[in-house]
Amino acid sequence: MPAGADRRRVQKTVLITGCSSGIGRATAHAFNDEGWTVYATARNPADIETLGEAGCTLATLDVTDQEDVDRVVDRILDEEGAIDALVNNAGYGQYGPIEDVPAEKVHEQFDVNVYGPHRLTRAVLPAMRRERDGTIVNVSSVAGRVSFPGGGVYAGSKFALEAMSDALRNEVREFGVDVVVVEPGSVRTAFWDRASREVELEGVERSGAYEDVYALFEDLRLVGGDGPGAVEPSVVAAEVLNAASATKPPARVQPGTAGRLGVLARLLPDALRDGAFDLIRKFTS
Repeated sequence: MPAGADRRRVQKTVLITGCSSGIGRATAHAFNDEGWTVYATARNPADIETLGEAGCTLATLDVTDQEDVDRVVDRILDEEGAIDALVNNAGYGQYGPIEDVPAEKVHEQFDVNVYGPHRLTRAVLPAMRRERDGTIVNVSSVAGRVSFPGGGVYAGSKFALEAMSDALRNEVREFGVDVVVVEPGSVRTAFWDRASREVELEGVERSGAYEDVYALFEDLRLVGGDGPGAVEPSVVAAEVLNAASATKPPARVQPGTAGRLGVLARLLPDALRDGAFDLIRKFTS
């Protein structure tokens, strides 16, 4: 029996990716406050030192590196005996019109937002199946249900994550493993600042044909994290914790009213959605 197996009977263990800030950091605190054994991870360990001071166990993890993934999962299983919950939170937004985003930037986006959760999921599932228990929480976005001009690459990665989650949920149900997708709308984090850098500084090749799209993106960015309906990271973290703790969690959760309303836009006819974007362009041009 692994050294940590006895401890696990009274204290559950969670692995969380992308804990350096925002939703990931808040989620680590939420689980820690509820008495879980928390493995908080990030690419740069210096970014999560305060989580270690709060009682979390820290690990360096780049979700694009299979050796990193295997090393961290093997360590947790050796120390704790099982992984009760995996929170795939690590991610970023590559923005820009489709023509202006080079293929290598699309690959990088999918490597983090899609292949990363896939690597982690494959690594933890054998142990979860053996235990016949576990929850995988994939942090998606309203953009995983509704795309918009300038957001096609990011939304495409989240659409893919949602599709994989739907398939996975039905594949692992018989093993007692739950899969939950969390779809926040606007969250008060530095996400939009990072997204702006992706557009302006990190490899987007502006063709000059889509300045109205860049103007639309800038307006969306300015209200994205602080606009009406934006929620604090702790609100999203609470939903993630609830999903991991529930006996029968829902397939999807939208933290905050804006998130719940946002996903309903997918039900609109395409012509109405397209017309709405045309209307928004008129106000940003």
